[in-house]
Amino acid sequence: MRLGVDDMCFACGKNNPIGLKLEFRFDGEDYVTTLHVKPEYQGWSGIVHGGLVATALDETMARLLWEKGINAITGRLEVRYRKPVPIGETLEIRGRITRRTARGVETTAEAKASDGAVMAEAKAVSIVV
Repeated sequence: MRLGVDDMCFACGKNNPIGLKLEFRFDGEDYVTTLHVKPEYQGWSGIVHGGLVATALDETMARLLWEKGINAITGRLEVRYRKPVPIGETLEIRGRITRRTARGVETTAEAKASDGAVMAEAKAVSIVV
């Protein structure tokens, strides 16, 4: 199976009218994006929905593999929420490859608030397809 891109991805697709439109860059070995938390991303009053934080963490790790030429999809995702993310915050999300195995790749990511506080962390195992 070869994975394809058509710019409709919810997280990074430029043509998705309701998507997050995340943009990425490398900072050394880290793959980095920012997510400005808008009111429409709310879960509980004044707090971003955890699923959107998980989406941004997962996308950062998955896109990192794509950029490195690794054709893989997320097989397992673990998210640890450390603090509620308030609406209006801008998160910096950094992902990195931590280990390659025979069947896949392990990655980690973290989401930091503008003051540097870690708001959420993730680990993923992606399966090469």
